Amino acid sequence: MAFITANWNPLGEAFYRKIDLYDMGWSLRDGFKDCMVAAAPYGGPIALLRQPQRPSPSARPQLEIYTSSGANMASFPWKSGPVQQLGWTVCDDLLVIQEDGTVLIYDLFGAFKRHFSMGNEVVQNQVMEAKVFHSPYGTGIAIVTGASRFTLATNIDDLKLRRLPEVPGLQGAPTCWAVLTQDRQTKVLLANGADLYILDNTSCTPVTPPGLSPQACSIVNIAVSFSYKYLALFTDSGHVWMGSSNLKDKLSEVETKVRSTPKQMVWCRRPRSQQPSVVIMWDRLFLVAGECQEIIQYTLDEECVCVAELDGVRIIGGSRHELLQEVPSACEDIFKIASMAPGALLLEAHKEYEKSSQKADEYLREIKEQSVLGEAVKQCVEAAGYEHEPETQKTLLRAASFGKCFLSNFPPEPFVSMCRDLRVLNAIRDYGVGIPLTHPQYKQMTMQVLIDRLVYRKLYPLAIEICRYLKTPEYQGVSRVLKHWACCKVQQKEEPDESIARAVSVKLGEAAGISYSEIAARAYECGRTELAIKLLEFEPRSGEQVPLLLKMKRSQLALSKAIESGDTDLVYTVVTYLKNEMNRGDFFMTLRNQPVALSLYRQFCKHQEQETLKDLFNQDDDHHELGNYYVKASYKESKLEARLSLLQSAVDEYNKAKNEFAAKATEDEMKLLRFQRRVDEEKGEALLGLSLHDTLHSLLSANYHKQAEQLYRDFRVPDKRYWWLKLTALSEKEDWEELEKFAKSKKSPIGYLPFVEVCVKRHNKYEAKKYVSKVTPEQKVKAHLAIGDLDGAAEAAIERRSEGEISTVLARCSPSTDRALLERLNRARSTAAKK
Repeated sequence: MAFITANWNPLGEAFYRKIDLYDMGWSLRDGFKDCMVAAAPYGGPIALLRQPQRPSPSARPQLEIYTSSGANMASFPWKSGPVQQLGWTVCDDLLVIQEDGTVLIYDLFGAFKRHFSMGNEVVQNQVMEAKVFHSPYGTGIAIVTGASRFTLATNIDDLKLRRLPEVPGLQGAPTCWAVLTQDRQTKVLLANGADLYILDNTSCTPVTPPGLSPQACSIVNIAVSFSYKYLALFTDSGHVWMGSSNLKDKLSEVETKVRSTPKQMVWCRRPRSQQPSVVIMWDRLFLVAGECQEIIQYTLDEECVCVAELDGVRIIGGSRHELLQEVPSACEDIFKIASMAPGALLLEAHKEYEKSSQKADEYLREIKEQSVLGEAVKQCVEAAGYEHEPETQKTLLRAASFGKCFLSNFPPEPFVSMCRDLRVLNAIRDYGVGIPLTHPQYKQMTMQVLIDRLVYRKLYPLAIEICRYLKTPEYQGVSRVLKHWACCKVQQKEEPDESIARAVSVKLGEAAGISYSEIAARAYECGRTELAIKLLEFEPRSGEQVPLLLKMKRSQLALSKAIESGDTDLVYTVVTYLKNEMNRGDFFMTLRNQPVALSLYRQFCKHQEQETLKDLFNQDDDHHELGNYYVKASYKESKLEARLSLLQSAVDEYNKAKNEFAAKATEDEMKLLRFQRRVDEEKGEALLGLSLHDTLHSLLSANYHKQAEQLYRDFRVPDKRYWWLKLTALSEKEDWEELEKFAKSKKSPIGYLPFVEVCVKRHNKYEAKKYVSKVTPEQKVKAHLAIGDLDGAAEAAIERRSEGEISTVLARCSPSTDRALLERLNRARSTAAKK
């Protein structure tokens, strides 16, 4: 704590400090000599492509991947084409850009994922220089070819190549260039000598930085800030121009007195800082230039690489890994010598309190008199987040806790949140993990992304502990980590299927939000089909099991699972798949072994595929259903011969099924069709397709009585039905003479009251009276009442001595009815009632 400001260097009104992150664990004899280096931001991994020390036809470059602490994660010989550039995606995948424009993508552990090409134009002219950049749209790649043309891909996950316009006067590669993101558009800023251009989709626009030193003859290096808001230009005169990336505002210009082209130039600006600063690095010299004319100069002991970060610059060397940043204002206020800031006073008060000194009270009184105790606590909490040393963090947090004791309304959330954040940060900064995130980077990255990165590095126990410590919802935290662990576990080919399935089941248990089907799918992708099937047994949702089983060609099992689920749509899905994949015989045989599926498929065929339904019945020798099928099919035929043929097929099938009743009914149908055809040919009556009842009615209505009599006898139509049909037909035609002949032909099986009623219905009471005398005594009253003969109805009712019939007649009487008749009826009803 006494020497916390020992490595602070002033630059204008700000201070800059270098923080030791790690002593690198790798062993690089010659440092970065003959190495191509790429380090990912946010404390990401480092990739090295090392050329062989003794070149020979058999010697190959070595591609190595390390954590930020120098721990090896992957190493393998490079066997593909010449490499032009290395880079990292936002997801920590390694991009290897070859001279022919092919981009190969590897994961953190050197496993190849995929590749793509930057286009034929790049293949033909080769890559002269390439840059990997990050934007709101994802990870992009910009390339300049041997033809001095730029090709751009804003997002490699949704590859859309753009060829930018030509640059006038450009021969070969530009002096320097960089990628900008402005106004939701990705552009290229390039310098060709002293000329500066901006390339967008449609144009090449020359631009001039305001206030650029006239001594400059050429711009030799360009640096864009982490947020793409600011721009730095280094000229051959040794001047550094700093301004806004739209080249409208100048922030400052500093003379470095070094005219050689720098190896690297990156921005070193923390969020919300008013101090612009740029880091410029040569082989053994390291400068920090800011708003004032002063500079900070460091001497490098070894070759290094700078990595721009959100709030500083990481400096990676062969032996050390450091972070250069502007000292945050909270830390400056507390630790600056002779500082009287509230946080500094509170820290001193706590120190004295621990010594049991009365000076602690004096410091507290001074803070309280200024009413800045709340601000002092906030400063200590904030400063703790910017510190990397756990002891310094603890000292600041203890001071903040000490100050909180004297505040009654200070909210606990910022203090508690900072304690949690620092515990997480200290865990991931550990040498074994090697992710040196700062607190601002951690907040920018978010907890979910950090968990993803830990999972991607296969640090599952740490990821689970962090999720539990932060009480992350299970489906977002622990379950997600366990699912990734399981997907990784199934790829371990040295373990048997049974042990992996058991381990996954025990580990995952009933964890919320985990789909075993996704894990099984990963196992299947790795060629472990049996393991995938075992894992699917743990999947409770059949809808998730079935699609993967079908993909694995386990159709029988998929059908069984679909049936077990009780989901008819799922069964139909499987059946449709089987129908398309199998030959007809195997398909029907499979369905025969699954009655539920067969029944559902039959229902489907009844509405959609009638021919398939016939094949199913044939396969099962179901003659009865085949007979039904032919009968139904006959109704759809318009041609008589075709219909008769189908009906004959139905008769044959019914006979095979020994269903005599159905066979006889179908034969009668055929006999009726033939009869109708003959009548049509003789009389021109359109009868084909009518039922037996309608055919008889049509014949009788058309006066084809002989044909009707023949149909009546041939089909043994019940007498009552035939008499009713003829009676109705003759009355509708009002053929009273034929009706009278019909009534006298023989005794009516339906009685004669219907004759009376049809005549009355046709308003012919005269004809109706002819049949009244023939009705039975029980129907006499109804017959007389039907023709309006009240006296006759009264005589019949009195004669039968029926109280009900007498009452019926009385109900039809009116005030004008003969009084004598009424008296007779009333006396008769009284007499009938006494009985």
